[in-house]
Amino acid sequence: MSSDQHGNELARFLRARRIQVTPEQVGLPTGPGLRRTPGLRREELATLAGVSIDYYTRLERGKETRPSPAVVDSLARALRLETDEHKHLRRLAARAARTAPEPPTAPSRAVRPGVQLLLENLRPGPAYVLSRTLDILAANPGGLHLYAGMESWPVKQRNLARYYFLHPAARDLFPEWDTRIRGCVARLRALAGTDPDAPDLAQLVGELLLKSEDFARLWERYDVRPHRPGTKHFHHPQVGDLTLGYQSMLLEGTSGHRLVAYYADVASPDHDAMVLLDMLGTQHASGAAEHADLPAHDQ
Repeated sequence: MSSDQHGNELARFLRARRIQVTPEQVGLPTGPGLRRTPGLRREELATLAGVSIDYYTRLERGKETRPSPAVVDSLARALRLETDEHKHLRRLAARAARTAPEPPTAPSRAVRPGVQLLLENLRPGPAYVLSRTLDILAANPGGLHLYAGMESWPVKQRNLARYYFLHPAARDLFPEWDTRIRGCVARLRALAGTDPDAPDLAQLVGELLLKSEDFARLWERYDVRPHRPGTKHFHHPQVGDLTLGYQSMLLEGTSGHRLVAYYADVASPDHDAMVLLDMLGTQHASGAAEHADLPAHDQ
């Protein structure tokens, strides 16, 4: 990707966030009549950020690709960006200023044997390893079975974003499905801003843009968000309702792999459901292995 295209990533982010800020949010009068522009006008944002209208217009059109750190910070304040979004804007600006970006490399999907062993040692807690684009690279029985129906997909198709938007069970599995999909898209958008040439990302995003109107709508918002620990609620068709804490950990020496582990208090019904989920996942894996070992005429 050329430096002009990197500048366009910065430009698209600025425009997407500008139209999401209302005059009321920044203390500006709306004035009489209807506004043709959603959110702030360019001249309003330029004034709030302390830059000329011409300079900001060139930024938003991708003609200016070297804003100073001070200008970037001023724009972040004017756009009312949160800390993570502010950092993302800084990364976009730094990338736009490069004249010879490094070519992307194909990320490895290999999971080290030690990490595989760690997944087993975390049982009965569900756990899995994700690629930077949310592919499930490895999982213990409960980790895979946690996403109802995921085990029926081919291994290379197992991706959380694909599951959220395209699997028929996803909406029923997550009581907070809207929140889950927003966070999912925000994480992919953050990667797209800093590594837009990534072929693994381009393939996934292209598929979801074609197949999911919900994904396409959220993708255009340019929200960005990192992984955060917390809790997730599941309405699982086999083990019922469960609420699990989870922690995401970056695996050193990998191309952005993360280990995600779930947990619950030992004395809680959620832990009992976790144990059952692990048992069901083990039974499914054993059955699949036995079926695979049968001679062709017995299958």
